[in-house]
Amino acid sequence: MAVIDITEQQFADTIETNDVVLVDFWASWCGPCRQFAPTYSAASEKHTDVVFTKVDTEAEQRLSAAAGITSIPTLMAFREGILVFSQPGALPASGLEKVIAAVKDLDMDDVRARIAAHQQEQQTAHRNAAQAS
Repeated sequence: MAVIDITEQQFADTIETNDVVLVDFWASWCGPCRQFAPTYSAASEKHTDVVFTKVDTEAEQRLSAAAGITSIPTLMAFREGILVFSQPGALPASGLEKVIAAVKDLDMDDVRARIAAHQQEQQTAHRNAAQAS
């Protein structure tokens, strides 16, 4: 499967309608981004069950800002619409393979339970802080 360039308008729909989505935030002037591109493209050919996308941070500045991108390349991985990995820096092929395997192997019921527990903890902390003031 080829790497797909996506825009701000396509981002949410791409994340929400696919099981596993990798997003490479990059720019044409970025040396490490250019070095990572062939590795990323090769992985996209190997893992046809994963959607590999790229976001040009120069063309998509609002999306990059909303995603909190401060360094490129940055790789994000989404599983079932949930951000499960985000890391700046160009990965070697073996590192990218490990990320892909880890994302595919996630127990998403456990991930959702952890998110719910964390949100509950935050709500309790906010209530306690509001009552203390």
